[in-house]
Amino acid sequence: MQFKKNTSSGKNNLVAVVIKFSLGLTVIMGIILFLNTIDFPAPKKEIEKVIPNENFKIVK
Repeated sequence: MQFKKNTSSGKNNLVAVVIKFSLGLTVIMGIILFLNTIDFPAPKKEIEKVIPNENFKIVK
């Protein structure tokens, strides 16, 4: 008597793929929404540096 091994390694269940995709998308959207609620520090004033024209050299 021989035993036959039944595996589903070569068959993708469409329902399982859709569920995994939707769970992954939900996790990514949750992370994005969570990061939007965090108030990251920002500089109070605008940073501006004046560069004199003497430092520029024209290279042809």
